Amino acid sequence: MSVLMRPWGHMHFRGQGPQAGLPVLFLNSLGTDLRMWQGVTDLLPHLRCIGMDKRGHGLSATPTAPWGIEDLAEDALALLDHLALPRALIAGCSIGGIIAQALAIRAPDRVAGLFLSNTAAKVGTEASWTARTQAIRAGGIAGIAPAVLERWFAPAFLATPEAKPWATMLLRADPEGYIATCNLLAATDLTAQIAAIRAPTLFLAGSADQSTPPDLVRATAALIQGARVEVLAGSGHIPAIDAPARVAELLNAFHGDLA
Repeated sequence: MSVLMRPWGHMHFRGQGPQAGLPVLFLNSLGTDLRMWQGVTDLLPHLRCIGMDKRGHGLSATPTAPWGIEDLAEDALALLDHLALPRALIAGCSIGGIIAQALAIRAPDRVAGLFLSNTAAKVGTEASWTARTQAIRAGGIAGIAPAVLERWFAPAFLATPEAKPWATMLLRADPEGYIATCNLLAATDLTAQIAAIRAPTLFLAGSADQSTPPDLVRATAALIQGARVEVLAGSGHIPAIDAPARVAELLNAFHGDLA
């Protein structure tokens, strides 16, 4: 097990694949851990794939003090430093995609490209995130799980046995880490900043995504020079889970254009 000590506590990460070539750093969504991308990375054994559990998620610590999007970008940058990686392709889903955008703004020389899945410069509203945190305070993660899962996955996938382990992952999430991240999302809006991004950028959207629908993804992509959008038919908010083969295909092709 790989651990990087940060000022706020321990951060869990995992790497796989060859040491040579352009690495890919994977950043996961709210309520998931680095296993979110496993179905994709298993299909890319020829690439160096690095996953990390952000603060308050997975096997990483949950700080007692609040944190912001810049702090999460700094954690990702610290991991690249720890691994002595001058540049990487950054792949992020949902809040992971927001972290990737913040990292590209903060340290453009470290970002070879952005692979942004189901994300935007601003996701949700202060009212929607406040309502979610209040629901967790009242009924725990279990109280919000059915609604969250319906936003994660299209009905066809949600009805399959393959969705059940992800429901378990969500139910086992740290409520305090989840709430702190919701508070972060309520306060985060990179709309005015992302036009500065110059890294090659590919956005993914799911046609059945209720959290970051295709029109929101397209509107965000329009703010980044040269950014492209691929819409995955029938996919929900986390295509890395419900359409890993297609995501791996797109990521592999995008990586090949950068390498």
